[in-house]
Amino acid sequence: MQLYDLKEVEERVILVGVQETMGDDIEDSILELGELAKTAGAEVVGSLIQKREKIHPGTYIGKGKIEEVKELMIELNATGILCDDELSPAQMNNLQQQLDCKVMDRTLVILDIFAKRATTREGILQVELAQLKYRAARLTGLGSSLSRLGGGIGTRGPGEKKLEMDRRLIRTRISHLKKELEDVQKHRELVREKRKKSNVKVAALIGYTCAGKSSCESYLTQAEILADDMVFSTLDTTTRVLKLDGRQEILLTDTVGFIRKLPHHLVEAFKGTLEEAKYADILIHVVDASNPQMEKQMYVVYETLKQLKVENKPIITVFNKQDQVIEKRNFKDFQADYSILASAHTGEGMEEIKAVLQEILRKQKIYIERLYPYNKAGLIQLIQKYGELIEEDYREDGVFVKAYVPKEIYDRI
Repeated sequence: MQLYDLKEVEERVILVGVQETMGDDIEDSILELGELAKTAGAEVVGSLIQKREKIHPGTYIGKGKIEEVKELMIELNATGILCDDELSPAQMNNLQQQLDCKVMDRTLVILDIFAKRATTREGILQVELAQLKYRAARLTGLGSSLSRLGGGIGTRGPGEKKLEMDRRLIRTRISHLKKELEDVQKHRELVREKRKKSNVKVAALIGYTCAGKSSCESYLTQAEILADDMVFSTLDTTTRVLKLDGRQEILLTDTVGFIRKLPHHLVEAFKGTLEEAKYADILIHVVDASNPQMEKQMYVVYETLKQLKVENKPIITVFNKQDQVIEKRNFKDFQADYSILASAHTGEGMEEIKAVLQEILRKQKIYIERLYPYNKAGLIQLIQKYGELIEEDYREDGVFVKAYVPKEIYDRI
């Protein structure tokens, strides 16, 4: 079994896409692919789009376009091509043989970014599992490509020293990773159960990649969280406490960003992380209001939520980056319960988000007005811990309380 010593290389890539229908947003998809390539450390030197009735089953693009790509590669001194869809093993091998260069696809570049971003044990395990599943079917093609070009995109992450792994070894490693992930996910479920028993509600920040979820979490919780404009800057979920009025607290969880053409096996590998949205009590859908593709990105988010079977939850849509919006308009999400104009950069709308969260929490609680004798004043501490204490009035015969209390503790007070 041949091993390759992989070194970081400066890759110069040509983006290649196929437009199958007239309404296809291929140009936007190619622009996004360019951003992915840049995040992965490659330089985009050109792009080529072919209009076809359907993707060529053997070579992705037609024979004529392959010749065009060959000429373009020589002209632009490119080291490889990056295709906008996930290639089958046959397509990848055939393109490599005909072009004699490194051939990559959207999935490979996303996996590469994930490998760079993963920091927690769960994140690293998830990345390696997704990488091995992807590579298992493509060992021959990837091996010849990487041996010739010496690394770059597709060569990062756990276990990257031995890219030409035997399929049997890969299957064994996949089985081992699945078991490790099951253990990690059991721990995650225990944490969720503990949260549930403590009656602390969870709001999950969801949205398209680069929408500004981490910036919103950072501003709201005043926590130091990595927030940048690179795609998938958040891969591992982060959870912070958000303090609201009336001594209330809610847990705010940032999740991995969604993106178009997210392959199903990536969704499967990151199921534990993505399911934070499924088990949250409230969803905060952060949207980049300055992006011309805003509506399409919102559609991708809702389709991904459907895929994850996330439903029947209050949704707050935050139209973020208002400070970057050139043309003001009426921003409204008709699939959400609330729409808020905001900017994590200037602080616009942040207090409104807190107010709406408080309103939702109140709707899930029972309002009480009650007099507690002084010998039962300990129950007021229970209200303070799990509910929202509006008013306390110390009287001769006890403490008169106005409060909102969770249904779960109503019978205990």
